[in-house]
Amino acid sequence: MNKAFTREADPPPDDDGDEAVAPAPLPAGRKNYITPAGYARLRAEWLSLMDDERPKMVETVSWAAKNGDRSENGDYLYGKKRLREIDRRIRFLTQRLDLAEVADPSIHHGGEQVFFGATVTYANALGEEATVTILGIDEADSLRGQVSWISPIARALLKARLGDDVHLSTPSGMQTISLLAVSYPAPK
Repeated sequence: MNKAFTREADPPPDDDGDEAVAPAPLPAGRKNYITPAGYARLRAEWLSLMDDERPKMVETVSWAAKNGDRSENGDYLYGKKRLREIDRRIRFLTQRLDLAEVADPSIHHGGEQVFFGATVTYANALGEEATVTILGIDEADSLRGQVSWISPIARALLKARLGDDVHLSTPSGMQTISLLAVSYPAPK
């Protein structure tokens, strides 16, 4: 059979980590809401990559390239791979910072309605309580009780008031949850 009509195997994955988990996408046409502290962390990481890590890695790759045969030069190969990772992260952070809409949750301090940045305690129909803080996509950490503002629980809670019952669609069906407490960080 002519080789033109046979299907070649899929090319091997790139060795520079493209198969890594992609960050949460932003809803189309929406801003990247983020707290001032979250914005400061992203900006600090971006500055660290631009001012410290990338220049050091460029220097290492330049030094390794001068050592001769690049195909068997571990410093060169690792350095190029790490440089691609750094550049990818810089591009990602640049895009996220450009779309960032800094929203200070402390302006709602003392309020009883749920907005971005609120820490909400709620109970389900069985009386089980949970507390979540609604934050930006890039700063939410579910292990610390933080959810992004686009998550299903946050969407159900947003704009509700203390004492309200809201409906939450879950894989096991519709649940009714009651808001027990709403708090915001104190203004600085």
